[in-house]
Amino acid sequence: MIDQLTLPPVGEIQRQVAGAIAEDVGDGDLTAALLPDELVAQAQVIARESGVICGLSWFDEVFRQIDADVVIQWQVADGDRVKENQQLCLIEGSARSLLTAERTALNFLQSLSGTATMASRYAQAVAGTGVRILDTRKTIPGLRLAQKYAVRCGGGHNHRIGLYDAILIKENHIQAVGSIDAVLKRAQQDFPEVEIEIEVESLQELQQALDAGAKRVLLDNFSIDDLHRAVALNQGHARLEVSGGVTIEGIRELAGTGVDDISVGALTKHLQAFDLSMLFISS
Repeated sequence: MIDQLTLPPVGEIQRQVAGAIAEDVGDGDLTAALLPDELVAQAQVIARESGVICGLSWFDEVFRQIDADVVIQWQVADGDRVKENQQLCLIEGSARSLLTAERTALNFLQSLSGTATMASRYAQAVAGTGVRILDTRKTIPGLRLAQKYAVRCGGGHNHRIGLYDAILIKENHIQAVGSIDAVLKRAQQDFPEVEIEIEVESLQELQQALDAGAKRVLLDNFSIDDLHRAVALNQGHARLEVSGGVTIEGIRELAGTGVDDISVGALTKHLQAFDLSMLFISS
């Protein structure tokens, strides 16, 4: 689990930005070439809705790779909550550069702010319950570290980053190995230093997991009544996570059952871009 508000490595951000610029700019911005080369402009980025901002480093890196002489003055930071029509930053430099970088820079800022805002809504919905909102591996390909950072900016928490840093045993793993007991013992023996979680689909399977020494259990698509029964059965032995069919409308009731974590794929896969505009002030 990674809870600290830490940016992905600089090299990762540079790689993501370089790929995005390459697919948008290609051999050159034909429309921006219509502007006088010496024209200098100032622009502002405005929030068109309220929410949580994330993605400043990606935005800055786009302009750095397009034109390192562009100057950006931010009035906000990652994780800040902003209001509709709030000015986020001022940008000054070559008008050509500003227009060439605009869409790619805004794409990063809109996408990551959208993820942070979604995470914030879910986190606020369970505020005061002690339950953590977790993300999943259901991320946009190539943007996993960025989206998981955005989740943290919004007040959520990260589940495993990938298949390499923790074990999550699911139905197909259990079936392939033969039983809950067998697959858990194999994991505990082969990876004693790695966090191990197992997914169960019934109270009977939960009991089998607890008997096998499970320390983290994912309760998949349990009813509210069965979640209460699961918490009583567990008696605090394992950390319990809820997953499957989670909605913002029903999440408070899930949190009230006494579970520890709720994982929400919608934080990263149901992306709704945050509404932003970049407007020239002068040129």
